Amino acid sequence: MGTLEGKEYRFNPKTLGSGIITAIPQEKECPIRCKDCFFQSGRSYLEPLEDNLPNLPDLEITEGRVVRVNDGNDSNINRELVEGATEVYKDRFFNTSIPKDIGGFPGPVVLTINPANMTDESFHKLVEPFPNNLMFVRFRTNAWNREILDEAVKYYCNGGVPIVFTFMAYHEEGDIPEEYKDLYTYKKRTSNSYWVINERGWGLIVSKYSDNPLVYTCGKDWKTHLCTRCGNCIREYFNAKERMHDCSNKKEE
Repeated sequence: MGTLEGKEYRFNPKTLGSGIITAIPQEKECPIRCKDCFFQSGRSYLEPLEDNLPNLPDLEITEGRVVRVNDGNDSNINRELVEGATEVYKDRFFNTSIPKDIGGFPGPVVLTINPANMTDESFHKLVEPFPNNLMFVRFRTNAWNREILDEAVKYYCNGGVPIVFTFMAYHEEGDIPEEYKDLYTYKKRTSNSYWVINERGWGLIVSKYSDNPLVYTCGKDWKTHLCTRCGNCIREYFNAKERMHDCSNKKEE
């Protein structure tokens, strides 16, 4: 285990073996309060949060790994703190659901475009041209927000930005509309059990975009939830770094 200022670092069990290591610089819960967010549902690997935040790895154990900044909380919350606390890491990317100055981050960024109450209603639309450091946009996906999902795919993919479907997991069966319950199964994901999309539900959503090279799913398939065999973040991190590098070279010319 790595330590920082006497605090034991905790590895996110979902990212073990993936080449990604996580970091949370803030000390408190995320104020955005997205429903069904594992980080503040009482089921996080960092519980109790008051004892285990911030959760920052020693520099030594990040060697050869990409640091995912804010697998909990949001990188646009206390942003100066977030950027300063993680600047020691050679390879890092930021997670946020707040579409504020994405291009101003000192590294690649993943933007969740339909957080909190927007999940089933709408999504953030960044204005083109999209920033070069935008790794991909993340869409909180379920069986009943497919119309919004389709609009988001067209909006971002037409502008050359990848989109990753993150399938929602529900702790309470009552959160799933009655007409969609046959598309969900109760099972253990990483550490906790939830109502999760089943094979049929996955197929109904994903098959529509099988020919789109910019559409990906968080996890290799409907039954695989660990990051080990996914690779989206690693691939798109370096793709974003290449775009940022090219942009920097053009400015120098």
